[in-house]
Amino acid sequence: MSSVAVLTQESFAEHRSGLKGEEIRGGVTEDEAYIPTYLEAFPPLPEKGTPGEKSGEPSGAWSRIRPIKASVITQVFHVPLEERRYKDNSQFGEGEEAKVCLDIMQKTGAHIELSLAKDQGLSIMVTGKLDSVMKARKEIVARLQTQASATVIIPKEHHRFVIGKNGEKLQELELKTATKIAIPRPDDPSANIRITGTKEGIEKARHEILLISAEQDKRAVERLSLEKAFHPFIAGAYNRLVQELSQETGARISIPPPSLHKDEIVITGEKEAVAMAIARIRGIYEEKKRKTTTISVEVKKSQHKYIIGPKGNTLQEIMESTGVSVEMPQLDSPSETIILRGEPDKLGPALTQVYAKAKSVMVVEVTAPAWLHRFIIGKKGQNISRITQQLPKVHIEFADGEERISLEGPTEEVEQARAQIQEMIKDLMCRMDYTEVTIDQRFHRHLIGKNGANINRIKEQYKVSVRIPQDTERSGLVRIEGDPQGVQLARRELIEMAQRMENERTKDMIVDQKFHRTIIGQKGEKIKEVRDKFPEVIINFPDPSQKSDIVQLRGPKNEVEKCAKFLQKMIADLVCSTLLPPPLSSFPLQIFFRGMVVAWWEVALGHISLLLCITMTITSLSLFTKQHRGTVPIENMNNFTAELQAKPEYHKFLIGRGGANIRRVRDRTGARIIFPSPDEPEQELITIVGKEEAVRLAQRELEILVKNLDDVIEGSMVVDVRHHRHFVCRRGQVLRELAEEYGGVAVSFPRTGAHSDRVTLKGAKDCVEAAKRRIQEIIEDLETQVAVEVAIPQRHHRAVMGPKGSRIQQITRDYEVQIKFPEREETAGSEAAPQENGDACLDGEFVPRKCDIIAISGRAEKCELARTALLALVPITVDVEVPYDLHRYIIGQKGSGIRKMMEGYEVNIWVPQPEQQSDVIKITGQVTNVERARQGLLERVKELQAEQEDRALRSFKVTLSVHPKYHPKIIGRKGAVISQIRKDYDVNVQFPDKGDEQQDMIVISGYERNAEEARAAIGQLVAELQDMVSEDVLLDHRVHARIIGARGKAIRKLMEEFKVDIRFPQPGSDDPDRVSVSGLPENVDNAIDHLLNLEEEYMLTVTESETMAAYMKPPSRSGGGGVTDEDGRGATKGFVVRDAPWNVPDGSKAPDMSSAEDFPTFGTGVAPKQMSVWGPKKY
Repeated sequence: MSSVAVLTQESFAEHRSGLKGEEIRGGVTEDEAYIPTYLEAFPPLPEKGTPGEKSGEPSGAWSRIRPIKASVITQVFHVPLEERRYKDNSQFGEGEEAKVCLDIMQKTGAHIELSLAKDQGLSIMVTGKLDSVMKARKEIVARLQTQASATVIIPKEHHRFVIGKNGEKLQELELKTATKIAIPRPDDPSANIRITGTKEGIEKARHEILLISAEQDKRAVERLSLEKAFHPFIAGAYNRLVQELSQETGARISIPPPSLHKDEIVITGEKEAVAMAIARIRGIYEEKKRKTTTISVEVKKSQHKYIIGPKGNTLQEIMESTGVSVEMPQLDSPSETIILRGEPDKLGPALTQVYAKAKSVMVVEVTAPAWLHRFIIGKKGQNISRITQQLPKVHIEFADGEERISLEGPTEEVEQARAQIQEMIKDLMCRMDYTEVTIDQRFHRHLIGKNGANINRIKEQYKVSVRIPQDTERSGLVRIEGDPQGVQLARRELIEMAQRMENERTKDMIVDQKFHRTIIGQKGEKIKEVRDKFPEVIINFPDPSQKSDIVQLRGPKNEVEKCAKFLQKMIADLVCSTLLPPPLSSFPLQIFFRGMVVAWWEVALGHISLLLCITMTITSLSLFTKQHRGTVPIENMNNFTAELQAKPEYHKFLIGRGGANIRRVRDRTGARIIFPSPDEPEQELITIVGKEEAVRLAQRELEILVKNLDDVIEGSMVVDVRHHRHFVCRRGQVLRELAEEYGGVAVSFPRTGAHSDRVTLKGAKDCVEAAKRRIQEIIEDLETQVAVEVAIPQRHHRAVMGPKGSRIQQITRDYEVQIKFPEREETAGSEAAPQENGDACLDGEFVPRKCDIIAISGRAEKCELARTALLALVPITVDVEVPYDLHRYIIGQKGSGIRKMMEGYEVNIWVPQPEQQSDVIKITGQVTNVERARQGLLERVKELQAEQEDRALRSFKVTLSVHPKYHPKIIGRKGAVISQIRKDYDVNVQFPDKGDEQQDMIVISGYERNAEEARAAIGQLVAELQDMVSEDVLLDHRVHARIIGARGKAIRKLMEEFKVDIRFPQPGSDDPDRVSVSGLPENVDNAIDHLLNLEEEYMLTVTESETMAAYMKPPSRSGGGGVTDEDGRGATKGFVVRDAPWNVPDGSKAPDMSSAEDFPTFGTGVAPKQMSVWGPKKY
């Protein structure tokens, strides 16, 4: 066995302490006691020992130096031939043994060397750190040495001591002995421990296990079975008695908890200690069994938890004060009987305490409608938190969905809380109401609006709360809560919105995404025209990133249908202009797509050309004429064809509007239908191509359609030319309505300039006759039309028209009249004054001009209705008296307030200029809107006046004189203290600026009551600060950094713990060791004691570090042989020894370096080799 010594900081400290421990004798002063002598620093080598002395025994000063512990060790052990697992010596160093050693070295990090002895035994040297060597040795023994096994029998209860905590003892034993120890599991009745390893290792392991068992034999475990009812007397209040017993006897006493129904008490420890503990416990048991008696009382089950208290503390209090044990039934037991056990004279006080604890807390219920609960709680719990702050011991619980509130706590506080809640309920019932209305769930998201715009407007306008159920609830019940009048108004508006939405229709159109941008137009110009044409229809295009073809239309049913047809026509025009080259777009053309047919038909309706297109997914496009048609072989298209005869005039009806009919047939059957081109001789021949079954089915469907068309008749009627324009204007809107209403009847008016009054109608007989009658009615209406003029000043025309002419369009649709506005006269003279205060005077004062006359044409009675509606749209002006000082609040920041009112009420509000100092605000708009705006403005004025009164109340100020030295303490760290005061009392606290004359004056502003309370709070804080003292303590400046800690964390924790303020001196201070501690006297004393303890602890480390640094620091080579440390506190002498040969007082010379006597040689000297100038000789 050998070892290699490595010098570490710890071992060096131990080594040096061995030198210091030597007593220094002679006339050495106390200051020189720490300077070693020359002989101590450089002890002489031991002389050659006499034959009778042990040569290995250290002598002299070397014997007093503590050995340095090795960090790297080497162990050598021998494996005899008979115990070797691999005995093939023919390839030593290359066989299995070498592979095993390499594997072990990789696993453990130790270095292994093998050698073969003369007796063929194996010598193994393992080098490395201690744990690595031990692990490697265990692996080597297990894998290179044959294994034996042995069995050790010890008591089963001792096994756990062999294993140790988390198996650490067993692992240590296995490493130490290089064996494998198998201990049976706890559920195995066997007590045999099996040891596997070498004979030597087995003996060592067996010996260690028997030692552990022998040590445990000295201990004892006893179990006492005592009645459970007497356990509390043995444990004592708060388990103090049993803890005292454990400390006195040294035995461990385990009493089962009250929740565990066991009578057995376990005592473990030394036999004598266990016997002593058993005697004491039996004595307590016998005494209590003899002296105690019991009484039983009945207490409501709901009050039991108050007798038990948190974690059973109340029962322990009763036990401590009276010595009586209170036995409670289990919480899940229905029993209400409580048993008190103790001495008779103490049962009375204990019973009194039990009843007091039972009645100390009461539970009451307050009845309140469930819908009022959230108003009682308040926004973010403000209302209920106000009660709980005043009465912190009261617990308030709201039953979800039930009309009750539970209050639990001390009797007096519960009564106060109940009174406050009942008062709150009474107040809410007087000024709050609710109603429920059922609205279809599909309309809920429209009621809410985008980002809650609609529902928020209703909430703000009517001061109510509207609860709309979640989609997952699948409920249509909407609940409205708030002011009774506001609830009814909100309910009416919600019902109106729902009815309006029931009449709405949503339609999805499939439009290829590539056309969306074209339909919208540059900067939305084209889609704006469509929306202007159909203002009541909302058109939604999908987001481009969604790559969706669905365009959604929403609005009144009729308007949605009209808008959809208009968009279909627009899309058809776009498709035609995209796919057809200009030369081919002027005549009907047949285009063949792979797997389908597309046809364009030009139909003349008067002077309007309607181009209908059918589009499909295009895989390849080929234009066909007569000569090209035969180039595609029919065999490649499912081989079967059929032909059908149909009149050419039927073809467009077979195709249908937008290709609907032919597409329906194709989708149902899968066959392709080819119509003849215009230049083919066989115009009646329709070809069907596809599978035989599909072709037959398509042929039957087309035959049915042709048969139905045979019933179509063509009729005519005379319509005066002057009425033609009414039918064909607005892109043939009247004709389209006729076709929709009367079964698709086609009405054709002659072209413009044809001078013909004959109109052709084609369709089913009944439909044609009904269409004739309707046309005749329209003509009669046109002939009975009258023209009515209404005079409205030109300046109001824009307001009458409404945004984008929507109001005029609505009147035109409602009353079926035509309204024409005059040309605008820009250079008109002075106009009449506007109507004010609702006095509409169009006659007398107002003199109409040509540019003021609006013409209405239609039936006489409807013209009158339209005239009344137009006059109702004429804006009026009313004056509202608003105090001048409130104008700027009504206008708002950058006009936001006035703008919001004008947009909300659709009126114009004029506020006088500031220099006019006028109180009159003018509101201009429609009568109904003006009245609403007027009421809204007056309400806003009331709110502003209330805010002014509130500001006046909040402007109450009080002052407080506080010495400036206390100001930082009142403000607190980062303003924490003053911020909390401002928050708690809702006040503003202003400290004086640096330049102010009155540096001690603090100003508090807010409500009078709050300001007074805040002043009292600050005064109390100042009083506490005045009671504080400040003391200085001297702490070595070298430990300051350690006391402060990283980023001041340690010192902050210390200040919080002792509730003091600690100030350290600034760098460069005259007195760097002085530390100031301020706070309450007791806290200051405790903090100073703690600081002094820390200084003492840290100074040990500082001194040791400085000593080590001085010892390790090389001597300076600068003048004088001294060096100056970093702090410049003086020069150090470097490494100095006393009584050195060169310092002897007799002045003898230094030793001769060449003297063999002063510096003897080791062993026999060797003569140096003779060297020539040409280098060493070569033989």
